[in-house]
Amino acid sequence: MKAKILVAAALVALGACSNSGASGDGGNGIAAVRPSQVTPEALQAAVSDPRLREFYEARGWQPVWNAGTSEALVAAIGDAPRHGLDRRLFLADVERDAAPAAREAALSLAAFSYAEALARGRADPARLRDIYELPRPEVDVAAGLNAALEGNDLGDWFAGLAPQDEEYRALSEAYVAASRQAAQAQPVPAGAALRPGGADPRLPQIAAALAANGYVTLPQGQPAPARYGDDLAAAVRRLQEDYGLEANGVIGEATLAAINEGPRDRARALAVNLERRRWLAREAAPTRIDVNTAAATLAYWREGNVVDRRPVVVGQPGDETPQMASPIYRLVANPTWTVPQSIEEEEIAPKGAGYMARNNMSWRDGRIVQESGPTNSLGLVKFDMRNDHAIYLHDTPAKALFAEAERHRSHGCVRVNDALGFARMIAEQEGVLDEWERARATNEESFVALPREIPVRLMYQTAFLDGGRIRYRLDAYGWDDNVAEALGLQARPRNATRSHYRDVGP
Repeated sequence: MKAKILVAAALVALGACSNSGASGDGGNGIAAVRPSQVTPEALQAAVSDPRLREFYEARGWQPVWNAGTSEALVAAIGDAPRHGLDRRLFLADVERDAAPAAREAALSLAAFSYAEALARGRADPARLRDIYELPRPEVDVAAGLNAALEGNDLGDWFAGLAPQDEEYRALSEAYVAASRQAAQAQPVPAGAALRPGGADPRLPQIAAALAANGYVTLPQGQPAPARYGDDLAAAVRRLQEDYGLEANGVIGEATLAAINEGPRDRARALAVNLERRRWLAREAAPTRIDVNTAAATLAYWREGNVVDRRPVVVGQPGDETPQMASPIYRLVANPTWTVPQSIEEEEIAPKGAGYMARNNMSWRDGRIVQESGPTNSLGLVKFDMRNDHAIYLHDTPAKALFAEAERHRSHGCVRVNDALGFARMIAEQEGVLDEWERARATNEESFVALPREIPVRLMYQTAFLDGGRIRYRLDAYGWDDNVAEALGLQARPRNATRSHYRDVGP
Protein backbone atom coordinates (compact mmCIF):
# COMPACT_ATOMS: atom_id res chain seq x y z
CA MET A 1 0.00 0.00 0.00
CA LYS A 2 1.31 3.43 -0.87
CA ALA A 3 2.20 5.42 2.22
CA LYS A 4 0.52 8.82 2.15
CA ILE A 5 1.78 11.80 4.08
CA LEU A 6 0.04 11.96 7.47
CA VAL A 7 0.14 14.79 9.96
CA ALA A 8 1.70 12.51 12.60
CA ALA A 9 4.50 11.42 10.26
CA ALA A 10 5.36 14.50 8.23
CA LEU A 11 4.10 17.48 10.22
CA VAL A 12 4.21 16.61 13.89
CA ALA A 13 4.03 20.25 14.98
CA LEU A 14 4.09 23.75 13.53
CA GLY A 15 7.44 24.26 11.86
CA ALA A 16 8.19 20.53 11.89
CA CYS A 17 10.29 20.80 8.74
CA SER A 18 13.31 22.59 10.14
CA ASN A 19 15.79 19.71 9.81
CA SER A 20 17.49 18.88 6.53
CA GLY A 21 18.35 15.26 7.16
CA ALA A 22 20.50 13.10 4.93
CA SER A 23 17.65 10.87 3.80
CA GLY A 24 17.22 12.70 0.50
CA ASP A 25 13.81 14.05 1.51
CA GLY A 26 14.90 17.45 2.75
CA GLY A 27 13.87 16.46 6.29
CA ASN A 28 10.18 16.96 5.56
CA GLY A 29 9.05 13.37 5.07
CA ILE A 30 8.57 13.81 1.32
CA ALA A 31 11.05 12.23 -1.03
CA ALA A 32 12.51 15.13 -3.01
CA VAL A 33 11.76 15.30 -6.70
CA ARG A 34 14.88 15.29 -8.86
CA PRO A 35 14.05 17.60 -11.76
CA SER A 36 16.23 15.54 -14.08
CA GLN A 37 13.86 12.60 -13.53
CA VAL A 38 10.81 14.53 -14.73
CA THR A 39 10.43 14.80 -18.50
CA PRO A 40 7.95 17.21 -20.09
CA GLU A 41 6.10 14.26 -21.60
CA ALA A 42 5.75 12.48 -18.26
CA LEU A 43 4.64 15.68 -16.54
CA GLN A 44 1.98 16.37 -19.17
CA ALA A 45 0.65 12.86 -18.63
CA ALA A 46 0.60 13.33 -14.82
CA VAL A 47 -1.21 16.69 -14.80
CA SER A 48 -5.01 16.73 -15.12
CA ASP A 49 -6.02 19.83 -13.13
CA PRO A 50 -6.61 22.73 -15.57
CA ARG A 51 -4.97 25.20 -13.19
CA LEU A 52 -1.78 23.15 -13.20
CA ARG A 53 -1.83 22.66 -16.94
CA GLU A 54 -1.87 26.43 -17.43
CA PHE A 55 0.88 26.82 -14.82
CA TYR A 56 3.19 24.29 -16.45
CA GLU A 57 2.43 25.44 -19.99
CA ALA A 58 3.70 28.88 -19.02
CA ARG A 59 6.88 27.21 -17.73
CA GLY A 60 7.39 25.07 -20.82
CA TRP A 61 6.54 21.96 -18.75
CA GLN A 62 9.63 22.31 -16.61
CA PRO A 63 9.43 20.95 -13.00
CA VAL A 64 9.77 23.22 -9.97
CA TRP A 65 10.04 20.97 -6.90
CA ASN A 66 13.44 19.92 -5.61
CA ALA A 67 14.70 19.29 -2.08
CA GLY A 68 14.75 23.00 -1.20
CA THR A 69 11.44 24.08 -2.73
CA SER A 70 9.53 21.03 -1.46
CA GLU A 71 10.87 21.66 2.04
CA ALA A 72 9.77 25.31 1.85
CA LEU A 73 6.31 24.24 0.64
CA VAL A 74 5.77 21.73 3.44
CA ALA A 75 7.03 24.26 6.01
CA ALA A 76 4.53 26.81 4.70
CA ILE A 77 1.66 24.31 4.81
CA GLY A 78 2.78 23.42 8.32
CA ASP A 79 1.41 26.84 9.30
CA ALA A 80 -2.12 25.82 8.23
CA PRO A 81 -3.38 25.25 11.81
CA ARG A 82 -2.81 28.92 12.55
CA HIS A 83 -5.54 29.60 9.98
CA GLY A 84 -7.92 26.97 11.36
CA LEU A 85 -7.05 24.61 8.49
CA ASP A 86 -6.01 20.96 8.60
CA ARG A 87 -2.66 20.58 6.82
CA ARG A 88 -3.57 17.00 5.86
CA LEU A 89 -6.17 18.43 3.47
CA PHE A 90 -3.34 19.70 1.29
CA LEU A 91 -0.59 17.08 1.65
CA ALA A 92 -2.53 13.83 1.99
CA ASP A 93 -2.26 13.02 -1.73
CA VAL A 94 1.50 13.54 -1.97
CA GLU A 95 2.71 9.95 -2.15
CA ARG A 96 6.26 9.21 -1.13
CA ASP A 97 6.81 6.36 -3.56
CA ALA A 98 4.90 7.80 -6.53
CA ALA A 99 6.63 8.30 -9.84
CA PRO A 100 8.67 11.53 -9.98
CA ALA A 101 6.29 13.27 -12.41
CA ALA A 102 3.24 12.31 -10.34
CA ARG A 103 4.92 13.59 -7.18
CA GLU A 104 5.86 16.82 -8.93
CA ALA A 105 2.24 17.35 -9.98
CA ALA A 106 0.93 16.47 -6.50
CA LEU A 107 3.23 19.02 -4.86
CA SER A 108 2.03 21.70 -7.27
CA LEU A 109 -1.58 20.80 -6.55
CA ALA A 110 -0.88 21.09 -2.81
CA ALA A 111 0.68 24.51 -3.38
CA PHE A 112 -2.26 25.73 -5.47
CA SER A 113 -4.89 24.39 -3.08
CA TYR A 114 -3.24 25.87 0.00
CA ALA A 115 -2.66 29.24 -1.68
CA GLU A 116 -6.28 29.45 -2.80
CA ALA A 117 -7.51 28.42 0.65
CA LEU A 118 -5.56 31.28 2.22
CA ALA A 119 -6.38 33.82 -0.47
CA ARG A 120 -10.13 33.21 -0.93
CA GLY A 121 -11.20 30.34 1.30
CA ARG A 122 -11.03 26.55 1.26
CA ALA A 123 -14.76 26.21 0.50
CA ASP A 124 -16.88 27.96 -2.10
CA PRO A 125 -19.60 29.79 -0.11
CA ALA A 126 -21.91 29.86 -3.14
CA ARG A 127 -22.04 26.05 -2.96
CA LEU A 128 -22.91 26.10 0.75
CA ARG A 129 -25.84 28.53 0.60
CA ASP A 130 -28.57 29.20 -1.93
CA ILE A 131 -27.71 32.90 -1.76
CA TYR A 132 -24.17 34.13 -1.24
CA GLU A 133 -23.49 37.40 -3.05
CA LEU A 134 -20.52 38.96 -1.28
CA PRO A 135 -17.56 39.51 -3.62
CA ARG A 136 -14.60 37.18 -3.07
CA PRO A 137 -10.93 38.04 -3.66
CA GLU A 138 -9.49 37.35 -7.10
CA VAL A 139 -5.90 36.09 -6.95
CA ASP A 140 -3.61 34.91 -9.76
CA VAL A 141 -2.12 31.98 -7.89
CA ALA A 142 -0.06 30.74 -10.85
CA ALA A 143 1.68 34.08 -11.34
CA GLY A 144 2.24 34.48 -7.61
CA LEU A 145 3.65 30.98 -7.22
CA ASN A 146 5.98 31.46 -10.16
CA ALA A 147 7.26 34.74 -8.75
CA ALA A 148 7.72 33.22 -5.29
CA LEU A 149 9.69 30.30 -6.72
CA GLU A 150 11.87 32.63 -8.79
CA GLY A 151 12.46 34.88 -5.79
CA ASN A 152 13.05 32.00 -3.37
CA ASP A 153 10.43 33.42 -0.95
CA LEU A 154 7.66 30.81 -0.87
CA GLY A 155 7.15 31.23 2.87
CA ASP A 156 6.62 34.99 2.69
CA TRP A 157 4.30 34.65 -0.30
CA PHE A 158 2.04 32.13 1.43
CA ALA A 159 2.07 34.19 4.64
CA GLY A 160 0.81 37.25 2.77
CA LEU A 161 -2.17 35.56 1.11
CA ALA A 162 -4.46 35.43 4.16
CA PRO A 163 -6.11 38.60 5.52
CA GLN A 164 -3.60 40.80 7.32
CA ASP A 165 -6.02 42.86 9.44
CA GLU A 166 -6.37 43.02 13.21
CA GLU A 167 -9.55 40.94 13.39
CA TYR A 168 -8.09 38.03 11.43
CA ARG A 169 -4.97 38.01 13.59
CA ALA A 170 -7.08 38.05 16.76
CA LEU A 171 -9.28 35.19 15.54
CA SER A 172 -6.17 33.23 14.60
CA GLU A 173 -4.55 33.71 18.01
CA ALA A 174 -7.78 32.76 19.76
CA TYR A 175 -8.07 29.65 17.59
CA VAL A 176 -4.54 28.51 18.46
CA ALA A 177 -5.20 29.08 22.18
CA ALA A 178 -8.57 27.27 22.10
CA SER A 179 -7.06 24.35 20.20
CA ARG A 180 -4.43 23.93 22.89
CA GLN A 181 -7.10 24.04 25.61
CA ALA A 182 -9.48 21.66 23.90
CA ALA A 183 -10.49 18.82 26.22
CA GLN A 184 -13.11 16.12 26.44
CA ALA A 185 -15.25 17.97 28.97
CA GLN A 186 -18.79 16.70 29.47
CA PRO A 187 -21.52 19.32 28.89
CA VAL A 188 -23.38 20.68 31.88
CA PRO A 189 -26.84 19.05 31.90
CA ALA A 190 -30.03 21.05 31.55
CA GLY A 191 -31.95 22.08 34.63
CA ALA A 192 -33.88 24.87 36.28
CA ALA A 193 -32.57 28.42 35.89
CA LEU A 194 -29.87 29.18 38.47
CA ARG A 195 -29.73 32.65 40.01
CA PRO A 196 -26.85 34.22 41.96
CA GLY A 197 -26.88 33.02 45.56
CA GLY A 198 -28.62 29.77 44.73
CA ALA A 199 -27.41 26.21 45.08
CA ASP A 200 -27.30 23.53 42.39
CA PRO A 201 -25.55 20.15 42.08
CA ARG A 202 -24.29 21.26 38.65
CA LEU A 203 -22.16 24.07 40.15
CA PRO A 204 -18.86 22.10 40.04
CA GLN A 205 -19.38 21.42 36.32
CA ILE A 206 -20.40 25.02 35.68
CA ALA A 207 -17.33 26.33 37.48
CA ALA A 208 -15.06 23.91 35.60
CA ALA A 209 -16.55 24.92 32.24
CA LEU A 210 -16.13 28.62 33.03
CA ALA A 211 -12.52 27.97 34.02
CA ALA A 212 -11.86 26.00 30.82
CA ASN A 213 -13.23 28.92 28.80
CA GLY A 214 -10.98 31.40 30.64
CA TYR A 215 -13.71 33.27 32.53
CA VAL A 216 -12.64 32.35 36.07
CA THR A 217 -9.64 30.88 37.88
CA LEU A 218 -10.36 28.11 40.36
CA PRO A 219 -8.02 27.97 43.39
CA GLN A 220 -5.99 24.79 43.47
CA GLY A 221 -6.88 22.29 46.19
CA GLN A 222 -10.12 23.98 47.25
CA PRO A 223 -13.48 22.21 47.05
CA ALA A 224 -15.95 23.11 44.32
CA PRO A 225 -18.34 25.94 45.26
CA ALA A 226 -21.49 24.89 47.06
CA ARG A 227 -23.40 28.07 46.22
CA TYR A 228 -23.52 30.32 43.19
CA GLY A 229 -21.43 33.18 44.58
CA ASP A 230 -20.32 36.60 43.36
CA ASP A 231 -17.13 35.46 41.60
CA LEU A 232 -18.92 32.89 39.47
CA ALA A 233 -21.79 35.31 38.79
CA ALA A 234 -19.30 37.94 37.56
CA ALA A 235 -17.72 35.32 35.29
CA VAL A 236 -21.13 34.36 33.92
CA ARG A 237 -21.96 38.00 33.21
CA ARG A 238 -18.72 38.38 31.24
CA LEU A 239 -19.61 35.28 29.24
CA GLN A 240 -23.12 36.62 28.63
CA GLU A 241 -21.67 39.88 27.31
CA ASP A 242 -19.40 37.97 24.92
CA TYR A 243 -22.33 35.93 23.60
CA GLY A 244 -24.73 38.86 23.27
CA LEU A 245 -27.00 37.68 26.09
CA GLU A 246 -28.57 39.75 28.83
CA ALA A 247 -25.76 40.13 31.39
CA ASN A 248 -27.86 39.33 34.48
CA GLY A 249 -25.86 36.37 35.83
CA VAL A 250 -28.88 34.05 35.59
CA ILE A 251 -27.93 30.69 34.10
CA GLY A 252 -30.90 29.84 31.92
CA GLU A 253 -31.16 27.81 28.71
CA ALA A 254 -29.27 30.23 26.43
CA THR A 255 -26.52 30.93 28.99
CA LEU A 256 -26.09 27.21 29.64
CA ALA A 257 -25.63 26.66 25.88
CA ALA A 258 -22.90 29.32 25.91
CA ILE A 259 -21.21 27.73 28.94
CA ASN A 260 -21.21 24.41 27.14
CA GLU A 261 -19.28 25.96 24.24
CA GLY A 262 -15.99 24.57 25.54
CA PRO A 263 -12.54 25.11 24.01
CA ARG A 264 -13.17 22.50 21.32
CA ASP A 265 -16.42 24.14 20.22
CA ARG A 266 -14.88 27.60 20.41
CA ALA A 267 -11.99 26.42 18.26
CA ARG A 268 -14.50 25.07 15.76
CA ALA A 269 -16.39 28.38 15.67
CA LEU A 270 -13.13 30.30 15.27
CA ALA A 271 -11.99 28.07 12.39
CA VAL A 272 -15.34 28.62 10.67
CA ASN A 273 -15.13 32.39 11.03
CA LEU A 274 -11.50 32.53 9.88
CA GLU A 275 -12.77 30.85 6.73
CA ARG A 276 -15.57 33.40 6.37
CA ARG A 277 -13.04 36.22 6.69
CA ARG A 278 -10.96 34.70 3.87
CA TRP A 279 -14.04 34.81 1.65
CA LEU A 280 -14.23 38.61 1.92
CA ALA A 281 -12.51 41.11 -0.34
CA ARG A 282 -9.39 42.44 1.37
CA GLU A 283 -10.31 46.09 0.86
CA ALA A 284 -13.78 47.13 2.05
CA ALA A 285 -15.36 50.41 1.02
CA PRO A 286 -14.33 53.09 3.56
CA THR A 287 -17.94 54.31 3.77
CA ARG A 288 -20.31 51.39 4.20
CA ILE A 289 -22.81 49.62 6.45
CA ASP A 290 -21.92 46.19 7.83
CA VAL A 291 -24.67 44.05 9.35
CA ASN A 292 -23.66 40.97 11.32
CA THR A 293 -26.78 38.84 11.14
CA ALA A 294 -25.47 36.33 13.68
CA ALA A 295 -25.08 39.10 16.28
CA ALA A 296 -28.03 41.16 14.95
CA THR A 297 -25.96 44.36 15.01
CA LEU A 298 -25.16 47.12 12.53
CA ALA A 299 -21.93 49.10 12.16
CA TYR A 300 -21.83 52.26 10.06
CA TRP A 301 -18.40 53.09 8.66
CA ARG A 302 -17.63 56.58 7.44
CA GLU A 303 -14.31 57.19 5.66
CA GLY A 304 -12.69 54.23 7.35
CA ASN A 305 -14.00 54.78 10.89
CA VAL A 306 -16.99 53.30 12.70
CA VAL A 307 -19.25 56.25 13.52
CA ASP A 308 -22.36 54.39 14.65
CA ARG A 309 -23.38 51.00 16.06
CA ARG A 310 -26.91 49.87 16.82
CA PRO A 311 -28.97 46.72 17.32
CA VAL A 312 -31.07 45.38 14.47
CA VAL A 313 -33.67 42.66 14.00
CA VAL A 314 -32.82 40.12 11.30
CA GLY A 315 -34.36 37.04 9.72
CA GLN A 316 -35.57 34.20 11.91
CA PRO A 317 -34.52 30.58 11.24
CA GLY A 318 -36.41 29.53 8.16
CA ASP A 319 -36.46 33.14 6.88
CA GLU A 320 -32.73 33.79 7.15
CA THR A 321 -31.25 37.10 6.05
CA PRO A 322 -28.96 36.12 3.17
CA GLN A 323 -25.24 36.87 2.98
CA MET A 324 -24.95 39.51 0.30
CA ALA A 325 -23.64 42.91 -0.73
CA SER A 326 -26.25 45.41 -1.87
CA PRO A 327 -26.06 49.22 -1.80
CA ILE A 328 -28.60 51.69 -0.42
CA TYR A 329 -29.48 54.05 -3.26
CA ARG A 330 -32.39 56.01 -1.80
CA LEU A 331 -34.38 56.74 1.34
CA VAL A 332 -38.13 56.20 1.29
CA ALA A 333 -40.14 58.40 3.63
CA ASN A 334 -43.54 57.13 4.82
CA PRO A 335 -43.27 53.89 2.82
CA THR A 336 -46.15 51.70 1.79
CA TRP A 337 -45.64 47.95 1.96
CA THR A 338 -46.59 45.62 -0.84
CA VAL A 339 -46.87 42.35 1.03
CA PRO A 340 -44.79 39.48 -0.44
CA GLN A 341 -47.00 36.68 -1.72
CA SER A 342 -45.61 34.15 0.75
CA ILE A 343 -46.57 36.34 3.73
CA GLU A 344 -49.85 37.26 2.06
CA GLU A 345 -50.91 33.65 1.55
CA GLU A 346 -49.68 32.23 4.87
CA GLU A 347 -50.17 35.03 7.37
CA ILE A 348 -52.52 37.80 6.20
CA ALA A 349 -55.19 36.59 3.77
CA PRO A 350 -56.38 33.82 6.16
CA LYS A 351 -57.06 36.47 8.84
CA GLY A 352 -59.76 38.06 6.73
CA ALA A 353 -60.97 41.51 5.77
CA GLY A 354 -61.37 42.70 9.36
CA TYR A 355 -57.67 42.18 10.12
CA MET A 356 -56.71 43.96 6.90
CA ALA A 357 -58.92 46.94 7.69
CA ARG A 358 -57.54 47.28 11.21
CA ASN A 359 -54.02 47.29 9.80
CA ASN A 360 -54.69 49.76 6.98
CA MET A 361 -54.36 47.10 4.27
CA SER A 362 -56.24 46.74 1.03
CA TRP A 363 -56.13 44.83 -2.24
CA ARG A 364 -54.47 46.71 -5.10
CA ASP A 365 -53.88 45.15 -8.52
CA GLY A 366 -54.17 41.69 -7.02
CA ARG A 367 -51.73 42.33 -4.14
CA ILE A 368 -52.17 43.34 -0.52
CA VAL A 369 -50.75 46.81 0.15
CA GLN A 370 -50.38 48.44 3.57
CA GLU A 371 -50.69 52.24 3.51
CA SER A 372 -48.18 54.68 4.98
CA GLY A 373 -48.27 55.46 8.67
CA PRO A 374 -46.61 54.74 12.00
CA THR A 375 -48.21 51.28 12.19
CA ASN A 376 -46.97 50.28 8.75
CA SER A 377 -44.75 47.19 9.02
CA LEU A 378 -41.91 49.19 7.44
CA GLY A 379 -42.37 51.98 9.95
CA LEU A 380 -41.65 55.50 8.72
CA VAL A 381 -38.53 54.92 6.63
CA LYS A 382 -37.22 52.33 4.23
CA PHE A 383 -33.61 52.17 3.06
CA ASP A 384 -34.01 50.98 -0.54
CA MET A 385 -31.32 48.55 -1.74
CA ARG A 386 -30.44 47.18 -5.16
CA ASN A 387 -30.85 43.39 -5.23
CA ASP A 388 -33.09 40.68 -6.66
CA HIS A 389 -34.23 39.31 -3.31
CA ALA A 390 -36.43 42.12 -1.92
CA ILE A 391 -34.02 42.55 1.00
CA TYR A 392 -33.63 46.00 2.54
CA LEU A 393 -33.24 47.92 5.80
CA HIS A 394 -36.27 49.57 7.36
CA ASP A 395 -38.01 50.97 10.42
CA THR A 396 -40.60 49.00 12.40
CA PRO A 397 -43.46 49.70 14.82
CA ALA A 398 -42.26 46.72 16.93
CA LYS A 399 -39.69 48.76 18.89
CA ALA A 400 -39.59 46.43 21.90
CA LEU A 401 -37.70 43.78 19.93
CA PHE A 402 -34.53 45.87 19.92
CA ALA A 403 -34.16 45.47 23.69
CA GLU A 404 -34.20 41.68 23.48
CA ALA A 405 -31.03 39.63 23.42
CA GLU A 406 -32.44 37.30 20.75
CA ARG A 407 -33.32 39.39 17.68
CA HIS A 408 -33.72 36.82 14.90
CA ARG A 409 -37.38 37.68 14.39
CA SER A 410 -38.02 39.06 10.88
CA HIS A 411 -38.90 37.48 7.54
CA GLY A 412 -35.42 38.28 6.19
CA CYS A 413 -35.17 42.06 5.98
CA VAL A 414 -33.21 44.10 8.53
CA ARG A 415 -35.12 46.29 10.99
CA VAL A 416 -33.04 49.17 12.31
CA ASN A 417 -33.24 50.58 15.82
CA ASP A 418 -34.12 54.32 15.73
CA ALA A 419 -34.32 54.08 11.96
CA LEU A 420 -35.52 57.68 11.65
CA GLY A 421 -32.45 58.92 13.49
CA PHE A 422 -30.24 56.74 11.32
CA ALA A 423 -31.90 58.01 8.13
CA ARG A 424 -31.47 61.60 9.27
CA MET A 425 -27.77 60.97 9.97
CA ILE A 426 -27.24 59.57 6.47
CA ALA A 427 -29.28 62.35 4.82
CA GLU A 428 -27.28 65.03 6.62
CA GLN A 429 -23.92 63.47 5.80
CA GLU A 430 -24.90 62.98 2.18
CA GLY A 431 -26.17 66.56 1.79
CA VAL A 432 -29.88 65.78 1.26
CA LEU A 433 -31.24 66.62 4.71
CA ASP A 434 -33.57 69.40 3.52
CA GLU A 435 -35.03 67.16 0.85
CA TRP A 436 -35.44 64.36 3.40
CA GLU A 437 -37.26 66.61 5.88
CA ARG A 438 -39.64 67.82 3.17
CA ALA A 439 -40.35 64.23 2.15
CA ARG A 440 -41.08 63.26 5.76
CA ALA A 441 -43.48 66.17 6.14
CA THR A 442 -45.71 65.02 3.26
CA ASN A 443 -46.94 62.01 5.29
CA GLU A 444 -47.09 60.22 1.94
CA GLU A 445 -44.65 57.81 0.34
CA SER A 446 -41.80 59.93 -1.01
CA PHE A 447 -38.37 59.08 -2.39
CA VAL A 448 -35.04 60.78 -1.74
CA ALA A 449 -32.19 59.64 -3.96
CA LEU A 450 -28.74 59.58 -2.41
CA PRO A 451 -26.02 61.38 -4.36
CA ARG A 452 -23.87 58.25 -4.02
CA GLU A 453 -24.81 54.71 -3.18
CA ILE A 454 -23.75 53.41 0.24
CA PRO A 455 -22.52 49.79 0.15
CA VAL A 456 -24.15 47.38 2.61
CA ARG A 457 -22.67 44.01 3.54
CA LEU A 458 -24.94 41.44 5.20
CA MET A 459 -22.59 38.94 6.85
CA TYR A 460 -22.95 36.03 9.26
CA GLN A 461 -20.16 36.03 11.86
CA THR A 462 -20.52 33.92 14.99
CA ALA A 463 -17.05 34.92 16.25
CA PHE A 464 -15.69 38.42 15.71
CA LEU A 465 -13.51 41.13 17.22
CA ASP A 466 -15.27 43.86 19.16
CA GLY A 467 -13.69 46.29 21.60
CA GLY A 468 -10.42 44.40 21.60
CA ARG A 469 -12.08 41.10 22.60
CA ILE A 470 -13.32 38.11 20.65
CA ARG A 471 -17.09 37.89 20.97
CA TYR A 472 -19.16 34.83 20.19
CA ARG A 473 -22.76 34.31 19.15
CA LEU A 474 -24.77 31.12 19.15
CA ASP A 475 -25.28 29.72 15.67
CA ALA A 476 -28.92 30.76 15.22
CA TYR A 477 -29.12 29.64 11.58
CA GLY A 478 -27.02 26.47 11.89
CA TRP A 479 -24.77 27.81 9.12
CA ASP A 480 -21.52 27.09 10.99
CA ASP A 481 -22.09 23.38 10.45
CA ASN A 482 -21.90 23.55 6.65
CA VAL A 483 -18.67 25.53 6.75
CA ALA A 484 -17.15 23.23 9.37
CA GLU A 485 -17.96 20.17 7.30
CA ALA A 486 -16.40 21.79 4.21
CA LEU A 487 -13.24 22.32 6.27
CA GLY A 488 -13.17 18.67 7.26
CA LEU A 489 -14.09 19.37 10.89
CA GLN A 490 -16.08 16.87 12.89
CA ALA A 491 -19.83 17.07 12.43
CA ARG A 492 -22.01 17.62 15.46
CA PRO A 493 -25.77 17.60 16.06
CA ARG A 494 -27.47 20.56 14.44
CA ASN A 495 -29.36 23.09 16.52
CA ALA A 496 -33.12 22.71 16.50
CA THR A 497 -34.88 25.41 14.51
CA ARG A 498 -36.82 27.83 16.67
CA SER A 499 -40.56 28.10 16.35
CA HIS A 500 -41.84 30.67 13.88
CA TYR A 501 -42.17 34.18 15.30
CA ARG A 502 -45.61 35.64 14.69
CA ASP A 503 -44.86 39.01 13.16
CA VAL A 504 -46.06 39.75 9.64
CA GLY A 505 -43.38 42.37 8.97
CA PRO A 506 -40.67 41.72 6.35
